[in-house]
Amino acid sequence: MSILQTVTPESATGEVAEIYAQIKHAWGHVPAAIQVFSANPFLLRHQWEYYGSVMQHPTLSMPLTACIRMLVSQAGHCDYCIDMNAGMLINLAGWTPEQVAATRADFNDSPLSPAEKTLLGLVLKATRDSSRVSTRDLDAARAAGWTDGDILDAVNHGARMVAGDIVINGFKVERDF
Repeated sequence: MSILQTVTPESATGEVAEIYAQIKHAWGHVPAAIQVFSANPFLLRHQWEYYGSVMQHPTLSMPLTACIRMLVSQAGHCDYCIDMNAGMLINLAGWTPEQVAATRADFNDSPLSPAEKTLLGLVLKATRDSSRVSTRDLDAARAAGWTDGDILDAVNHGARMVAGDIVINGFKVERDF
């Protein structure tokens, strides 16, 4: 539920029903955080296709992208997204609750690789104060083995999460997990 009128999976027709069927097939259900985009089928499709590209990214791991979402959402005070991604880290990546808590306190204490921590630090810097990002930050990410495409994809993922937090918080999307 949300304060924005959305289409439930039970009442979906046409393009929304088709997209919901894809989501249900992939995830087993249609999360409320996705349903909020049903008010505009174009945005719903775009969001779903974007999630698919992130989930199949050739170099950004699921734990890294979940940490990006969780920590960006922590700064954006989006409890729905914090808890959803913490759950993904525990249930899909096999992290312990203690590892998630340590990551939330300081991403440098996470089980991510040193290269992933470097890229995550860049993403967090970019989403918190983008004017502070410098050539040195990109050079550090490159030295850690990331391509410019990886850097763009990770920072874009963080930036999109800022927007997602605004949508989820602004429309009061209720937790459904």
